[in-house]
Parts: sequence; C-alpha cells; structure tokens
Amino acid sequence: LVRPRPQVAQHCTMGKDCRATLPRRHSYATKSNRTKAVKTPGGKVVFHIVKKRSKGPRCGETGAQLHGIKQLRSKQYKNVHKRERTVARAYGGVLCGKAVRNRILRAFLIEEQKIVKKMTRQAKSA
Repeated sequence: LVRPRPQVAQHCTMGKDCRATLPRRHSYATKSNRTKAVKTPGGKVVFHIVKKRSKGPRCGETGAQLHGIKQLRSKQYKNVHKRERTVARAYGGVLCGKAVRNRILRAFLIEEQKIVKKMTRQAKSA
C-alpha cells in the first residue's frame, strides 16, 4: 500500500501556521481519501479532495488500451459527446483495431476452409 506524502509541507515556511483540516470526517489515508493542499488567495491552506483516476477503456479481447476514447470514470461518459465515447468502426469502443482485424481474417479463413472441404467432397463423389 503506497501512502501519499503529507503535502502541507510545501506551503510551510518558518513561523507560519500550516495546519489544515480535512474536508471530510474520514481521516485515513486511503485511495478514496486523497487530498491536495491548495493555498487560497487569503493565504490559508485548505485541502481539496482528489478524485480517483480510471484505468480507461480497454479492449475486451486483448486488454489493450483503446485509442480515440476519453479516459473517464464510468458515470462521466453520459456527459460527453458520442464521438468521444466511441470509434466509427465495427466494434468501435469495444475492441481494438488489431482484434477486429483478427476476427475478420479468422471469419474469412473459416469460410475459405468450408469452400475447400465442399470442393474436396465433390471431387471424391465425382
């Protein structure tokens, strides 16, 4: 578990009062309770709560990160345009380009194999 460093020290100079209270009652240094010390125009140090970052959209087949899609937390996708949520391609926003290419190639080769089997069966019967 990586603990965040106390960030109040960056605003402290000798003789100044650098104490700041957490904005919530939850006082443990967990991933969901990360804070950032911010100095207000009045010279007071306050804590802002930092939201967690998402891993971003990933390919369902390869697990690779999807390009051209915003990296947001799940509920935030409803606030962005459709062009920022998806890619104009088959399986856009679900699979990466490499995975789609492999699927198309595999489907084509399977169809070719079926045709070859049919031809060999006809050659045997004739």
